[in-house]
Amino acid sequence: MGAPLFIVDAFTETAFGGNPAAVCLLDAPADPEWMQSVAAEMNLAETAFVVPAGAEFGLRWFTPKVEVPLCGHATLASAHVLWDGWLPTDVAARFQTASGTLTCTRAGDLIEMDLPADVPSPGPVAPELVAALGVDIAEVATSRVGKVIALTSAAAVRALAPDFAAIARVDAPGVIVTAAADVRDVDFISRYFAPRVGIDEDPVTGAAHCALAPFWSARLGHDDLVGYQASARGGTVRCRVAGDRVVLGGHAVTVTRGELLV
Repeated sequence: MGAPLFIVDAFTETAFGGNPAAVCLLDAPADPEWMQSVAAEMNLAETAFVVPAGAEFGLRWFTPKVEVPLCGHATLASAHVLWDGWLPTDVAARFQTASGTLTCTRAGDLIEMDLPADVPSPGPVAPELVAALGVDIAEVATSRVGKVIALTSAAAVRALAPDFAAIARVDAPGVIVTAAADVRDVDFISRYFAPRVGIDEDPVTGAAHCALAPFWSARLGHDDLVGYQASARGGTVRCRVAGDRVVLGGHAVTVTRGELLV
C-alpha cells in the first residue's frame, strides 16, 4: 500500500488561493533523503510528513531544497487532513516537531495553531537589502525566519519587484517585507521571499506571522491582529500574541487526494 497524499490550500476559504502544501501520511518514520526527494517532486513551498507518535503525531517539513524547522501553512494543512478521517474534529491535533510541540484546535470553521513567537530584534539597514529590494526602507529587524523589513506604505509592499538573486545572498533564511494595512479589517500586510531555501516568493507564510504578530502588536498596541499576505494568491492570517506564543488562525481547502506509490 502507498502513503496517502494530499494537496491542501492553506489560509484560504476557496481553492487555488492561499498557500498550497503537500501532506503525506506515513505509518512509520521515513528516511530524510527520501522525504527530501518527495518534496522536490511535489515542488511546492513545503511538503509535510505526518507519522503517528502515540497519542500525538510527528511532523517534519521540507521545501524542494531543504528541511525547515517550522512551517505554519503546512502545519495547518496537516491538521486539516487529520480531521478529515484520521482524528475526531473535537480532539486537538498535537505535533512533535523541531520547534517543540505544536497544537492545532478548531474554533468553528477556523483552525488555530499555537506556535512559538519569534520576536524580531531591531537592527541596522544593510546596504545589500536596500539594493535587493530597490525601495526606501523605514525599519529593519531580525527574526529566526529572516529579516523583517518595514516599508512606508502598503502600496510599496504590493508593488515590490525584488532581485531574488540578491536576496539569496543576504545572510538570512528569508526576507519579510511589511507595512501597515490600507484596507478595512486588516492591520498589516506582508510578503515573504526565501530564494535561499528554494522559494522565491511564498504565497502565505505562517512562520513569518510568528514574527509579524509581535512586531505589529508592539507598534499598534493590541494583541489581536489580522494580517494579509499580498502575494499573487494572497491569504489572511488571524493572529493573537500570547506571551512567548502566537496563535495563528486560518482556513484550509483540500484540492487533491491521492496515493504516493514509491
